[in-house]
Amino acid sequence: MASRPGSIALCVLAGLCAHAAFFAGEGASASERQARGSDAKVIASIETPADAASVRPAAPKSGPASARGPYYVDFRARTAASWGHAFVWYGKTSERQVEVAGLTPAGDVGPYILGYVTWVPSETGASYGDLDPEYLTAHYKVYLNEADARRVFAHIKHLKENSPVWNAELTNCTGFIGDIAAFMGLKTPSRWTRPEDYVNELKALNSGRQTVRLSER
Repeated sequence: MASRPGSIALCVLAGLCAHAAFFAGEGASASERQARGSDAKVIASIETPADAASVRPAAPKSGPASARGPYYVDFRARTAASWGHAFVWYGKTSERQVEVAGLTPAGDVGPYILGYVTWVPSETGASYGDLDPEYLTAHYKVYLNEADARRVFAHIKHLKENSPVWNAELTNCTGFIGDIAAFMGLKTPSRWTRPEDYVNELKALNSGRQTVRLSER
C-alpha cells in the first residue's frame, strides 16, 4: 500500500528493496495468511487477560452504550515492510469475535511487486499482522446501531466479494477502506495517502466523530 509514487520505476525499486523483510508485511506467504486466519470471520487468539483487552472491541468509556450503538467499524493501519496496510475490524462491541476486511495482493512477493505496474489477484480477508496490536499504527472507531450496522456490514461483504484485483495506485487498501467510510457518510482522504496517515486524516476530517446514523445522511 503506498502513497502515489513519483514514477513506476521508483515504486518497483522500493518493492524490490523491501523483498527481504516483506514477509512481515502485507505480502506474507499464503501459508502464513492461512495460519493467521484469512477467512472472512476471524476469532482472535487470546492467551492472557492483557491480550484480551487489546483484541476485544472495547465498550465506550463514557455515556450509555445505546447512545453510540452496539456495533462498530474500526478503521485501522499497521506496519508492513513497504508502506503499511489499511483495513477494518467490524462487529459487535459485546463480542470477542472480530471480523476483518482489507484489500491485499494474493500470494507472495512477486504479485506485490507486479502490482505496482498492473493489476494482480487480491485477497480481502485478514492478512498477516492484522490481529497483532504491536503492529497497529493508527485506528479510528465508529459506532453504529443495529439497522445501520446491517447495511454497512452488507456493503463490506459486497466489497469483499467484488474486489478481485489489487493495484498499488488504483485499487489499493486505502481506497478499499475509503469506500466503506464513504458508504457510512464519512469524509475521506485521497486513496494515495499512506495507511497510517490515511486513518489519522480520516479521523481528523470527521472531527473524531464516534457515531454514524445512515438515516441522517
